[in-house]
Amino acid sequence: MAVSIMVPNQIIPDLAASYAAADRWVAANLLPYLPRTRVKFLLVGNEVLSDGSIAASTWTRIVPAMENLHRSLRARRVSRVKLGTTLAMDALVTGAFPRPPSAAAFRPDIAESVLRPLLRFLEGTNSYYFVDAYTYFVWAGSNGTVPLDYALLQPATRARYVDPGTGLAYTNLLDEMLDAVGAAMSKLGHGGVRIAIAETGWPNGGDYDQVGANVRNAAVYNRNLAARMARNPGTPARPGARMPVFVFSLYNEDLKPGPGTERHWGLYYANGTAVYPVDLTGRRPLWAYPPLPAADNDTPYKGPIWCVLAAHAGRKLNETAVGDALTYACGQGNGTCGAIQPGGECFQPNTGAAHASYAFNSYWQQFRKTGATCYFNNLAEQTIKDPSHGSCKFSSSLG
Repeated sequence: MAVSIMVPNQIIPDLAASYAAADRWVAANLLPYLPRTRVKFLLVGNEVLSDGSIAASTWTRIVPAMENLHRSLRARRVSRVKLGTTLAMDALVTGAFPRPPSAAAFRPDIAESVLRPLLRFLEGTNSYYFVDAYTYFVWAGSNGTVPLDYALLQPATRARYVDPGTGLAYTNLLDEMLDAVGAAMSKLGHGGVRIAIAETGWPNGGDYDQVGANVRNAAVYNRNLAARMARNPGTPARPGARMPVFVFSLYNEDLKPGPGTERHWGLYYANGTAVYPVDLTGRRPLWAYPPLPAADNDTPYKGPIWCVLAAHAGRKLNETAVGDALTYACGQGNGTCGAIQPGGECFQPNTGAAHASYAFNSYWQQFRKTGATCYFNNLAEQTIKDPSHGSCKFSSSLG
């Protein structure tokens, strides 16, 4: 099985500054595993250009780090490992949904300083531009302008999009995204660089306010992806192009922070059982799979949602962890926890669990629109059952 390994973002400046440091990294992290492990790609950082906080320290150091690592590989006669770096669709001016694809261009803050030298390096080493391309996020944020079947790569979809700049016809959203990247590369004079998909997939679950995240859609997307890529169809702008494809992810990462979808991209649950069957070789016909559960959230949930202490956290209460989370929630905003102070309408029952539910919900309702999530280190969960009781009223928001 071919694998890729990755240089952590935080050490890129050190590897860029010193060939010796890059050579030591290769000696410690790559050489001991060759040739027994078939390492195919060495990726220098993960979505580095999406993190503005490291722009000054790291962005322009990506290519120098790659050059030092490449020099080390050649000196040690390692010829089969290709270097690259993974980039999100936000490297483009219009982000994940540049329509028409032919109009796409790289952001002006990175085009000349980072992307041009990166593409020159990739072209010179016959490597790939590694892109993280998620049709799910485009579809979920499109307010109905992108058909679900088009985002799921359904072969029988009637949806079509014709690029007015090229006349090319598209039958799925992933091809649009990949050709947008190709168009941006062409504008910098390096349209011949090959493209690889470093991450793609569809979430098999999520929060109540995350539309379309379900087992059915995840299975359909990944099965269609495998069947399609097995034929090496390329894209409308690059017909027949072969490209490596990595599906995100192997396991549901049940302790990963953020919205619910962050913990539900896996082909397997955290306990190792399959979420759904899928043949990643693409050889299994789509009709040969067993029936899938119905999708119950392909349209946005419109009802009220609350954020409360998670059932698993309540069954085995970690008073220290819950107390720390409660303190954090109450320390934010204005009057977040006034109702659970002595004499407040939600003081009773005077338990850590009850107070935590109120505090989690109060915090989330105040800051949800600015990016707050109902997570609290895996202590909280969303509910559509009103947790209000007696005179204690929990505020709510519509999905």
